[in-house]
Amino acid sequence: MDTVPQILLVDDDSSVRQSVARVLHSEGFNVIAACDGLEAMGFIERQPIDIVLLDLNMPQQNGWETLQGLSTKAPSVPIIIITARSNQLFQALAAGAAALMEKPLDFPKLLQTVRDLLAEPLETRLARTAGRNAQFHYLPATSK
Repeated sequence: MDTVPQILLVDDDSSVRQSVARVLHSEGFNVIAACDGLEAMGFIERQPIDIVLLDLNMPQQNGWETLQGLSTKAPSVPIIIITARSNQLFQALAAGAAALMEKPLDFPKLLQTVRDLLAEPLETRLARTAGRNAQFHYLPATSK
């Protein structure tokens, strides 16, 4: 890639933002952190974003509302839902998310998913957002 990918990380838990951002930075990604959906919407309107990591449980505007807004503003940007909630698979598929990762996060799988989504064609991203058949990445939490 010619430019460093811009990742928007949206989570109200500062420790999650810090740990995920640290891992992404160590792999050469630029991370923009938002503590809620409203802040995320501001970032997507002001600067180019290549991929979004989005938590569901947030104040002011929950993750599903944020996903809908982000998809409307930037339909070509893949969104990875990261959540501790169980049973979100079908809603994530229906909402046009590119991936669903359950917490605790498996960082090697997260990094591979980010790379895979950044490499996918624009047509695939737009098909997913439009509700057409497109590859979906599901990474359930692993039990220790």
